[in-house]
Amino acid sequence: MTETIATIPEPCCTLDISGAEQERLVKMFKAIGNPTRFEIMKFLVTHPTCITGDIVNFLPIAQATVSQHLKVLREAGWIEGTLQGSATSYCLHEENIAWFRQKVGEIF
Repeated sequence: MTETIATIPEPCCTLDISGAEQERLVKMFKAIGNPTRFEIMKFLVTHPTCITGDIVNFLPIAQATVSQHLKVLREAGWIEGTLQGSATSYCLHEENIAWFRQKVGEIF
């Protein structure tokens, strides 16, 4: 009788992240995990430097709700805003997105 020894497959991921970097990554994942915020991100890809009103016109939700979603995305580092008179112009935060891509690539 021959015994076979099970081989342990190579892990697909390292998940080698912790501390502040892990908190930052989790916060970014949580922010885009919301369908409305994901739609806002998609809109900003094709409409850089738009204002809140542009997003309100695109999505069927109230301005206050859009503003709350923009706040979450900004705090998570996905977007940045620049004041233009009384309005804020939003765009993707390219440096933070590059960091996110790098971290995801490293651990997955």
